[in-house]
Amino acid sequence: MSLRSLSLISLSVVALAIMVNATQAETPVKANSQTNTMKSIVLAGGCFWCIESDYEKLDGIISVVSGYSGGHTENPTYEQVSAGNSGHIEVVEVTYDPEIIKHTKVLDYFWHHIDPTRDDGQFCDRGPQYRPAIFYKNEMEKQAILQSAAHIEKTKSFKDPLKVEFIQASTFYPAEDYHQDYYKKSPLRYKYYRYACGRDARVEELWGSK
Repeated sequence: MSLRSLSLISLSVVALAIMVNATQAETPVKANSQTNTMKSIVLAGGCFWCIESDYEKLDGIISVVSGYSGGHTENPTYEQVSAGNSGHIEVVEVTYDPEIIKHTKVLDYFWHHIDPTRDDGQFCDRGPQYRPAIFYKNEMEKQAILQSAAHIEKTKSFKDPLKVEFIQASTFYPAEDYHQDYYKKSPLRYKYYRYACGRDARVEELWGSK
């Protein structure tokens, strides 16, 4: 049983209690959806609890929603995705104000908060559902991602090649409500999982202390 499964067992009663609200909230979002002048990007960096927590620390971030994308199963559940047979990856949809934080900064922050040398998962989580990826909506976004990757390749201190996947954006499915802001709802369980998974230790090993 994984560390995350142990953390989630204790939330099962709560999850049942909020199932109705969660179902109402889980509305698929098409890849081209935008709100006014805000921009959004879907990123996969292993456990979505952690990526969500990392991005919500940044100025200019409007919202971060944990979810699933990239697969063939419609309206996937956490159980389907974690089993690894839905084709989906655990992701976050980051909505930001480009007048406060630039797209290049959003991408650079991503690189420095994951292990880009692994394509079989992230940290203690293994499987295609945890592989790192950046989703693009159009050719302009794809080129920006390629430029960002080239910059990282040129400036990184480690020798291993980058293995982050670049994927054409498709429908984003928000995860169940109990996954949203998990680090706030269950801070002790979240901190234990993050520490035991070795995420911060590996990030510091690759990128140095922040």
